[in-house]
Amino acid sequence: MNRPSDELLRVEGLCKYFPVVRGVFGKTVGHVRAVDDVSFTIRRGETLGLVGESGCGKTTAGRSILRLIEPSAGRVYFDGTDITALTQRQMRQYRRRMQIVFQDPFGSLNPRMRVVDIVGEAIERHGLARGAGVEAEVRELLRKVGLSPSWLNRYPHEFSGGQRQRIGVARAIAVSPDLIVCDEAVSALDVSIQAQVINLLIDLRSEMNLAYLFIAHDLSVVRHISERVAVMYLGEIVEYAACAELFKQPAHPYTRALLSAIPVPDPRQRRRRVVLEGDVPTPLDPPSGCHFHPRCPSAVERCSEEPPPVVRLEGGQRQVRCVHAEGLEGDPDWYHVVESRLAEVAAARARTLEREPPRLEVQRSVQLEAALPLALSAVLPALSTHVPDESATPRGAPIEQPGVSALTVGLSLAVLLGLGLVLFGSWGFGLLLVAVGSPGLVAAPPSALRAVLRQHPGLKIGALVLLVLAASRWVEAARRAAVAREQVGWLGAEVAAYASNVGKLPDALSDLRWRTVERFGTAQPRDPWGHPFRYTPQGDGRGFELSSSGPDGVSIADDIKRTFESKGR
Repeated sequence: MNRPSDELLRVEGLCKYFPVVRGVFGKTVGHVRAVDDVSFTIRRGETLGLVGESGCGKTTAGRSILRLIEPSAGRVYFDGTDITALTQRQMRQYRRRMQIVFQDPFGSLNPRMRVVDIVGEAIERHGLARGAGVEAEVRELLRKVGLSPSWLNRYPHEFSGGQRQRIGVARAIAVSPDLIVCDEAVSALDVSIQAQVINLLIDLRSEMNLAYLFIAHDLSVVRHISERVAVMYLGEIVEYAACAELFKQPAHPYTRALLSAIPVPDPRQRRRRVVLEGDVPTPLDPPSGCHFHPRCPSAVERCSEEPPPVVRLEGGQRQVRCVHAEGLEGDPDWYHVVESRLAEVAAARARTLEREPPRLEVQRSVQLEAALPLALSAVLPALSTHVPDESATPRGAPIEQPGVSALTVGLSLAVLLGLGLVLFGSWGFGLLLVAVGSPGLVAAPPSALRAVLRQHPGLKIGALVLLVLAASRWVEAARRAAVAREQVGWLGAEVAAYASNVGKLPDALSDLRWRTVERFGTAQPRDPWGHPFRYTPQGDGRGFELSSSGPDGVSIADDIKRTFESKGR
């Protein structure tokens, strides 16, 4: 393999997939794509920073390079040798030259071993010293990392977090390696201790000509220690550039969002924050096309349809995986072109939002429940001030026809209960109660009904409450139907625009991607009743039908159904 003389590590197309096993027989139903086609190089004495959100695959990539976990695909060349093709026995001679500093400074140290045993184990195993020579080497290593040589016989629990991490660094440099993978080596430490450990790593790099793969999510730390930076998102490297150039001119929208989150020490200085919506998608089922497009503020239709190209800028010194940088390989003014392209997308989105009517937030029965106490508070005082006629029977006095009164009260309660059940969706039992009680009330003497209402004003209150609830539900249903009609019209326009741009109708409404996510909050739009919109493309591809299924039990699809014509190019 041809390589520059100072190149120490080359990673080509590294992949690591973890199988998802289910069932009694351990059937593989999918794979978690933790690392997916990662490539980079590290020169001797150089620090490469690997950054990204938690869960993007940084630690898995570092451990796969060292073969602490076996990669699924790809090649790792260390000093010109493909170590992925070596057996475990052949790998032993390279273990000494590749070391790691773990994130947890306590969990990575054996609590039952003394410092001299922890640090000296590798020295003795690789035959670098024997007997008293091991203890002398450990004393020198402790002095080199800023610890007292007299602490040889202490255990890990007797040290602070920063001191334990220094022991981990001493263990890593004990065998004079060429490469050290620092896996979030300072993220568990206080800020002041972070600075001390970072300065220690920089001094050791100069003294021992070490190369670092520095994995972190703190961009301020990465900027301080790294010469080059690789930005990782959902298992892929989306941007790879020199550290100073990346912080000065970020090319990828994800890199811009990360840099905008760095705190500014000057309170008078303002920075435009790019806030990403949602969380990192699951690597078990990553989004199609560009993995970042569901959260990207500059995504276009193409981003969801095909993987973005890897564009090499500045003579190959910078790589970015984004459609907005396509065609700028030889352009020295590429940054301003990317800026203008991103600005055009932002302006187009702003114009689209201006053309859209205000979106009505549809809530279910919460609004009705909140309005009901207000309605009752207005009705009950009026009922309480009602003065019965002089001939009215006093409350609690016996009624002249107790048998008729009891029967009328029971029938009235049955009718009110049945109407209430019908109102809240229990049609079967509710209609049965109404059917049982209504004939008896119709046949009852009017005097009996008047006497029951005077004796039991709660029945009158119940009837008024049912009227208020029925009116509220009717108003709510009408409002939701109006919203559904407006949404059907909007979806029809978006489907027609998609057909005009792509040349064919979408297979489903979820193909609209960020348009529906931006309006409905999901790729599968739902109507105000929570049901998916019905989308039926015609066979000739020149028309389609959209409708809303309406509320449960009451189909209003005929009222909210439209047929559109759309001619793709």
